[in-house]
Amino acid sequence: MSDHNADDVRNIALIGHAGAGKTSLAEALLAATGATPAATAAERGPAVCDQDPREQVLGHSIDAAIVGFAIEARRVNLIDTPGLPDLLGRSLAVLPAVETAALVINAQAGIEPMTARLMKMLDGRGLCRMVIVNQIDAPDLDLGALTEQIRDAFGPACLPINLPAGGGERVADCFFNPEESATDFSSVSAAHEQIVDQVVELDEALMETYLEQGQTLAPEQLHDPFEAALRDTHLIPICFVSARTGAGIPELLEVIARLMPNPAEGNPPAFLKGEGERAEPVAVSPDPGRHAIAHVFKVLNDPYRGRLGIFRIHQGHITPTSALFVGDARKPFKVTHLYRLQGRELIEVEDGVPGDILAVSRVDEVHLDAVLHDSHDEDHFHLARTDYPIPLHGLAITPSRRGDEQKLTEALHKLQDEDPCFKVDHHAATNETVIRGLGAFHLKLLIERLADQFHVEVDTRPPRIPYRETITANAEGHYRHKKQTGGAGQFGEVYLRIEPTPRGTGFRFVDAVVGGAIPGNFIPSIEKGVRQILDEGVIAGYPLQDIQVTVYDGKSHAVDSKEIAFVTAARKAFVAAVEQARPAILEPIVQIRISAQEQAMGDLAGDLAGRRGRISGSETRSQGRVVIEGEVPLAELEGYESRLKAITGGEGVYSIEFSHYEPVGAAIQRQLIETHQQEDRT
Repeated sequence: MSDHNADDVRNIALIGHAGAGKTSLAEALLAATGATPAATAAERGPAVCDQDPREQVLGHSIDAAIVGFAIEARRVNLIDTPGLPDLLGRSLAVLPAVETAALVINAQAGIEPMTARLMKMLDGRGLCRMVIVNQIDAPDLDLGALTEQIRDAFGPACLPINLPAGGGERVADCFFNPEESATDFSSVSAAHEQIVDQVVELDEALMETYLEQGQTLAPEQLHDPFEAALRDTHLIPICFVSARTGAGIPELLEVIARLMPNPAEGNPPAFLKGEGERAEPVAVSPDPGRHAIAHVFKVLNDPYRGRLGIFRIHQGHITPTSALFVGDARKPFKVTHLYRLQGRELIEVEDGVPGDILAVSRVDEVHLDAVLHDSHDEDHFHLARTDYPIPLHGLAITPSRRGDEQKLTEALHKLQDEDPCFKVDHHAATNETVIRGLGAFHLKLLIERLADQFHVEVDTRPPRIPYRETITANAEGHYRHKKQTGGAGQFGEVYLRIEPTPRGTGFRFVDAVVGGAIPGNFIPSIEKGVRQILDEGVIAGYPLQDIQVTVYDGKSHAVDSKEIAFVTAARKAFVAAVEQARPAILEPIVQIRISAQEQAMGDLAGDLAGRRGRISGSETRSQGRVVIEGEVPLAELEGYESRLKAITGGEGVYSIEFSHYEPVGAAIQRQLIETHQQEDRT
């Protein structure tokens, strides 16, 4: 049996901007609890959380690392996530595995772009939150002003639960033992009163005791309303630490052990059963006596250990003798070996309870977002979909060595299985394989893995921009396909109408045939033909979107009608309709965030304007830096990284995120159509 139960488990993800000190904080917590001999410094070898040689060279995490430690009979699972914008998908993927997201802020840098972006992306996820201000031992800090910045940016629910003292040399507890002492700003009593006031607001009986009777409330009395405040984001505690000196580490551990929610106290995960509009919410309980339900939030393809599926148990318990189904599979797999992770080390265990984060190896069916369960009663269970950033940065790749095509395909599939923001597209018309990620650095890492782990070298070149086609007017199309070759012929006739739909709605197919003019078994063939044209495009070879197709009439033949006839008729009718519906080409517009020195703002604004960009706002940050936000067509960002470095002397950084599609200008549309026509002729 397990040596702990679900009530003893704490699951926390460390998130934040690169350089905030998430990994050093994780190492300090491991050392303070005896999970490692001492906090890992560079001269003592690689950190437990950063075992990849690339991480050690870069000085930044490039993947999420899972570690654990024990404190006050609690089992704490800590997930250290990367903070680089290009690796955002790897951070978001782990959030369904935890109850608490801890936003780590560099005390010197303050609220950086990725910090604000991550906090915003927590909205709607149901996670409890805390803020950890790290590196409080740095010189020339104004932590009082930083606290006010945090509250201005993230709301008045952000309140210090301890305070720095002695210039960051130590931390004063303001909750468990609020004894007045000198602090660097505010006071212990004021911070304690703010926390208690915030917590009792959610408990009328406790508030009456507190206000009318003037009784001092013990931490035990505040525990349940404290958890309720965390669940409602009515309270976001702020902790102060220095991972380097250890200041605030004991106080942070006490907050984690005694106040952060266990699986029963956090908001339950949003599980659904069924797909699309018919999906219904289902309750999953952290009860070890019920059917086992676990969610795979991370997959690794290891050359020695095979495919590793890392999962969080949400219900029931799992042992090495368990037989688990993957999704709606009809045949289960035998667990055999069950592992706990400590960085890259796998520690075999005999049992897992709700809240545990464990792994199985060499199970090829396991995939990212899979639900593992031990009963067919949970077939078709899945977590609510995570909204990931759309990968827009692309490279067209070909293997450098002839004969490596199959190896490349297999390696790309494995990398795509691991990373929710890495996509692979093959364009048949141009015979071009395009990999897409969240930035140049993201793709650089993946190309290096292709070479190092899978021994496939590739050549790269800029890809085609992912333009789309659409229509701007209603139209109708008709085609009769009739073919006689001596035996049974082919016959199918289709009438359809098309109309534009709001931007971003995709495609909708409507069957409005009445009276049996087209037998129902041929309707899927018509949709198949339409979808073929959707993928191929009509005027410039780009996929069609934001369109509704309604099939309303047609004819069939008792002998000659068959699937291929209606596929062909639908294709031809759809093309005819699109050509009459004032087709247009859409280009992807991205939101861009640029961080650079304030003196470079004028040059950056001028450069963006020259790229058809629009600036929506700017904000001055600490240390003479400015953040510029705006929108720009993706097509205009080719070579932007080198241009940004030239303008800012190598100091500027930027990130992009898909915003929307909008029509290109007439001149660009003519050029794209002419290019497509020339390619068709060659």
